[in-house]
Amino acid sequence: MSDTADRGSPRRGPDRVALAVAGLALLALLTRFVALGDRPFHWDEGRVGYWTLRYLDTGAYSYRPAAGGPFLYLVNRHVFALVGASDASARAVVALVGGLFPLAALLFRGTLREDETVALAGLLAFEPLLLYYSRFLRGDLPAAAFGFVAVGGAVRYRRTGERRALYLAAAAVALALSASGFAVAYPLLWLAAGLLVVDEARVRGAPGAIRSKLGGAPDRLDAQATPFARALFVFLAAFLFLFAPRAGGMGPGLYDLGTFPEVVTMAFAGSAESFSRLRVVARLAPAYPGGSEFLPAVVGYVRTLVATSWPLVALGLVGFLYERYRRDARGVVAFGAYFAGLGTLLFAVASTGSEPWSVVHVLPALALPGAVALAAGVRLLVRRADAADPARLVTVLLVVAVVAAGAGTAVGASYAAPEPGSPFSQFAQPVDDPEPMLAAAERAMAGDAEGPDVVYVGEELDTTNEYERPPVEYSDQAAWGARLPLQWYFERLDADVTSVREAGQITGGDPPVVVTKPAHRVAVDERLGDGYEQFDLRLGLWNRDVVVYVAR
Repeated sequence: MSDTADRGSPRRGPDRVALAVAGLALLALLTRFVALGDRPFHWDEGRVGYWTLRYLDTGAYSYRPAAGGPFLYLVNRHVFALVGASDASARAVVALVGGLFPLAALLFRGTLREDETVALAGLLAFEPLLLYYSRFLRGDLPAAAFGFVAVGGAVRYRRTGERRALYLAAAAVALALSASGFAVAYPLLWLAAGLLVVDEARVRGAPGAIRSKLGGAPDRLDAQATPFARALFVFLAAFLFLFAPRAGGMGPGLYDLGTFPEVVTMAFAGSAESFSRLRVVARLAPAYPGGSEFLPAVVGYVRTLVATSWPLVALGLVGFLYERYRRDARGVVAFGAYFAGLGTLLFAVASTGSEPWSVVHVLPALALPGAVALAAGVRLLVRRADAADPARLVTVLLVVAVVAAGAGTAVGASYAAPEPGSPFSQFAQPVDDPEPMLAAAERAMAGDAEGPDVVYVGEELDTTNEYERPPVEYSDQAAWGARLPLQWYFERLDADVTSVREAGQITGGDPPVVVTKPAHRVAVDERLGDGYEQFDLRLGLWNRDVVVYVAR
């Protein structure tokens, strides 16, 4: 990508842009932490939270691709040990990363104009889907943030030669890979987008520029071999720390020097093998259950992208076109647009459906051309709209409308109760608040009843094993998934859990808590009698209802 010096007006003060970006970051933190625990845990949040509690209990952890990357588990283990486990504390790390995300805009300062830098920070702070998934326990937002920091560090190093920016980029790549499996696609997209930026010289009628850039690459690499070698060391050290197993007295672990060679093998070769076996080889099988055809997948992805983030999509397209046809166009702006465009195709295929969180990975890159368009529109606004100039007035009104629509969408989606028609909430987002049931369950479990605390009833919820560590066996995946996110909530209560296929198989007295599907209500009523309070919970936006019986 080609970078140029700041083309804006001379800086009025060395701190004004930094202060503006810091102010936006503070507002971003506020919007993410307000009412952070109000929304019930999603199916996927419950899965991550449950396995983290098991890690906290046993002290043993090893990377399992089916359970997601290690970043959230490693960090939240310490969060839970320090402040306890709750919906809010579990989401706090993601909220913190999302709140600090606008600071990454400063890495592009100088390559972008100063007002564009502030605009970029504003988009990263308040883009609706980025805000929503900054309040959600998944690794997509951290991965997108770390990936964007890696790009920013590389851009700053190329422009200024600051080696710490290069080392920051190297560490950020390792963090992105540890946060989400989607990040494996980042290097491929970076390479493809970079090649397209270099090829723009041919499009502009200067083919010799490509040869000069590529021809000088070996000399530049040789001259910068030392910082690149150190950056590689930073990446490898960070990757090893993040992907190495933690033993907990149950095998090889990072802090056991006697098993260190085995740990290194598990961290690098083992993690790559297990990831490729689950996420690549399995998906190439003809009968893969989560597969989808290319065109429907892309259409669904684009539909989700437009429905959740159309203001940024509009700004990104305008910014890309605005910059592309300038004589001194900056490569980093085109790079963001190319990454987003190619990522739309790649992530649509990589995801098992049009999940909203998969769209998060293209939004930071799209914010680069979006910031150019937003800053240009604001400059027109500052100069005031002239009623005699309809084009300028229309431009100003469009910018104001897009910003207002984005802000309204962000607030409505992030704090309103989830609804079936919302493009932000995946279908496994619970509708009902489980806290009244949990309060009653905690009181019921405080008694001296023998046997398990929680019994799941029905073949839809019955598993052959109550799992201590991932992965869940294939035969149990449907039933175990149908329980989520209740595993997270009951594990917080330290409940002893079991399951049976029929109500008549409940033995050993009356358990404090029984969970079943509505179809088994009559049979469970007959088995338990009148000594229970019933809670009807919708564990999804549709078709995931359960009935929870809690002893009075």
